[in-house]
Amino acid sequence: MTADVIDGVLDEAKDLLSEAVSLRRDLHRHPEQGLELPRTQEAILEALDGLPLTIHKGTSTTSIVAILDGGTPGRTVLLRGDMDALPMPEDTGLDYASANDGTMHACGHDAHVSMLVGAAKLLAGRRNDIPGRVVFMFQPGEEGHHGARFMLEEGLLDQAAAGAERVSAAFALHVTTTFPSGAIFTRAGALLASADNVRITVRGRGGHASMPHHALDPIPIACEIVTALQSLVTRRVDAFDPAVVTIARIQAGTTSNVIPESAELYGTIRTVSSRTRREVTEAITRLADGIARAHGAEAEVELEVGYPVTVNDDDMARFTHSVASDLLGPDAAVNMPAPVMGAEDWSYVLHEVPGAMAFLGARPDVDGPVHPNHSNRMVLDEKAMAAGIAVYSGAALRWLDAPRA
Repeated sequence: MTADVIDGVLDEAKDLLSEAVSLRRDLHRHPEQGLELPRTQEAILEALDGLPLTIHKGTSTTSIVAILDGGTPGRTVLLRGDMDALPMPEDTGLDYASANDGTMHACGHDAHVSMLVGAAKLLAGRRNDIPGRVVFMFQPGEEGHHGARFMLEEGLLDQAAAGAERVSAAFALHVTTTFPSGAIFTRAGALLASADNVRITVRGRGGHASMPHHALDPIPIACEIVTALQSLVTRRVDAFDPAVVTIARIQAGTTSNVIPESAELYGTIRTVSSRTRREVTEAITRLADGIARAHGAEAEVELEVGYPVTVNDDDMARFTHSVASDLLGPDAAVNMPAPVMGAEDWSYVLHEVPGAMAFLGARPDVDGPVHPNHSNRMVLDEKAMAAGIAVYSGAALRWLDAPRA
């Protein structure tokens, strides 16, 4: 029997776990937000030091592109880990909790980076046997800052292909604390939603709170719009091509006895198809304008276009599932029945290159409910990172070793 190219990968990944945990805890203790992450970049470069990698540092962001050339020419595969933290407090009580007030790694990006560094070490150790090139994409600014788009605009794919073949496959992992630890979850097609921000400003007339008939109170009109948005989703959107419209903030007024002139609504629109995305945004504008006009007021709808739908290539999703199943066991590779309504700027890469994203379960070993990603009390099971290192590495090895179609 011919040996499988991924034989021994899981054991090698487990041997790298302690280093990955140390790096992850250092990054968790010192989180940074947005596109400029100088300390995070330096920590990653230090962790990669000594490996046979060609390093490119970003100019528009503090990104890193690290390239590993194998022993013989071949295809090029890209692996990605995002680097940035969230603008929120941490209340985990961990020994390595955030030392930066108002900033927390509550989405697992510290683990993503550490697993990708682990994969770089594992694959570097097999360099002579690798036919082709592995590109490690360390990306800032995923949390709403379009970091992947910046890297693409800066020439990521050109850097990756310099002197070699164009990237033919791209893979990413995302940890989640609500899925069983050490298991991989993915699906073909839409995996994550698009995410657009919406602001609706209702303009009426201000006045005295004791005489609303002399004013045009925008607050009840704004409330009516919020209620109507819920009916829009449940009565106008196909349940099998879903949308989620959430108004997360309403802002109006200054005190208890003054009717304000305006009220503002802030929220998000999430969909898993471009058709529903377009139809819902158009419908929100009609709805807000119609309700406001019915009361003699005006409504202005402003849309901030966010990340596109994250769509896994069908073949790449099946490939990722197969690699995970062979590495971790069939029970640890799960096909998801439906997308998740979160959003990811990995979508930009998947618009350019066939690829896939998979979720890595990292549920802590506790009884009862766990705190999900983006919670101020989110804690993950670090042992799951060994599975992540293995799947990153296994996907690259098997893709590069596979015969061309």
